[in-house]
Amino acid sequence: MGPRKGQQTAKQEQVSLGPQLAEGELNFGVAHIYASFNDTFVHVTDLSGKETIARVTGGMKVKADRDEASPYAA
Repeated sequence: MGPRKGQQTAKQEQVSLGPQLAEGELNFGVAHIYASFNDTFVHVTDLSGKETIARVTGGMKVKADRDEASPYAA
C-alpha cells in the first residue's frame, strides 16, 4: 500500500546537548561530586564555572517523606 495523500512522515532530528566543537577540538570541564548518606549530586561545569550537566540520585527522587529516613531510595 502506498503512502496516503496529505500525510507526511516525520523526520527525526539528532539532538546534541552541549557545546559545539570543531572536529578534533577538546572540551575540558570540572566534575563536582557530593555524596552524602542519602544523596549523590554530580555537577559538571565548564572551566568558567557554568553548569552544563547535573545529576541527582537517592533521597531527592523519593516522594515518600512520611517514611523513616534510610540510605535506600527504594
